[in-house]
Amino acid sequence: MIRLADSDQDITRCLPVMQQLRPHIPLADLLPRIRRQMQQGYRLAMFERDGIVIALAGFRVSENLAWGRFLYVDDLITDETRRSSGAGKALFEWLLDVARNEGCQQLHLDSGVQRFDAHRFYLREGMHIAGHHFALSLTK
Repeated sequence: MIRLADSDQDITRCLPVMQQLRPHIPLADLLPRIRRQMQQGYRLAMFERDGIVIALAGFRVSENLAWGRFLYVDDLITDETRRSSGAGKALFEWLLDVARNEGCQQLHLDSGVQRFDAHRFYLREGMHIAGHHFALSLTK
């Protein structure tokens, strides 16, 4: 079952899976950071099977000149012990439905260059590599 995690309890249940994707963020910092992002339109979808969160997607709907109205996936992860179970595919299809229902013309995400398995998944789901993402750290 896929649904939005709205309560602190639901979000907290998602954190062990989220930390697999974002290990650089201390577990105690995840809930307040997610709550701050939610104030800016971030939503967290959770995929549960037998009462256990096995996959999640953090996303937002926005609009810009380059893409028009779009759904941007900030976070997409399936628990490392439950990959290839169909959860990632189901969650990706759910995101596509949300995007269509919200009038989006496109779905976008960035993926770390080292995430080869994720890249294979995205390509298999019909995505294509559309550009390069550049970053510059502003902290020393």
